[in-house]
Amino acid sequence: MPRSTLTREQIVRTAVELLDTDGLEGLNMRSLGQRLNSAATAVYWHVKNKDVLLTLAGDQVWDEVRLPDLDTVDWRTAAVAMAEDLYAMFARHPWLVQAFATHLFHGEGKARHDDHNLAVYEAAGFVGPAADRAAAAVFTYVLGNAAPAAATASLTRRIEREGGDPEEVFAATMKEAAEIAGRFPRLRSRIDALDSADYAEAPDDTFAFGLAALLDGLERHLGPQG
Repeated sequence: MPRSTLTREQIVRTAVELLDTDGLEGLNMRSLGQRLNSAATAVYWHVKNKDVLLTLAGDQVWDEVRLPDLDTVDWRTAAVAMAEDLYAMFARHPWLVQAFATHLFHGEGKARHDDHNLAVYEAAGFVGPAADRAAAAVFTYVLGNAAPAAATASLTRRIEREGGDPEEVFAATMKEAAEIAGRFPRLRSRIDALDSADYAEAPDDTFAFGLAALLDGLERHLGPQG
């Protein structure tokens, strides 16, 4: 694709697709140029460097998080909806979770999300810095829950690049971890219960359980004025 027909929007959209398939380690101007059927030098006419490209890609995906109408739903319903959407967005784009460790993301998409998120906690009754802290507490919780999946995706790609079989590596690692955990009574009881249907379903409820507990705590922190 010639330089004159490329647009920044095309470049950023393609960068997101590249990041989704190849991760942070796969993002480079040459690979991006190949996907765009264009020379890497043409990309530089629209995007200064790789860091700027990553910032633009990271900002674009924030538009995937829906912003509930606070005139039609209560604050807690809105908070849960935004947290669940954010978690789902991180699951679709695990590279963004990893990139938080090395980049400071900013842009209109993230700002729009953050502004509405603050409105949710102000609607709950938090004022000023207290609303900031409430929103940050929930965001940090969501990000922390998304981190293991992001790490697994990155590790899988690394094993594949090195010619290994991810399933075999994970199985061997889990076996070794289980052997170590078996030396400790509480961990051993969990391992013994893995065949239990009730226990097997528990991890799927972990995110919802923790989010509900966190929001319960925020409500109690508000007290009567909430």
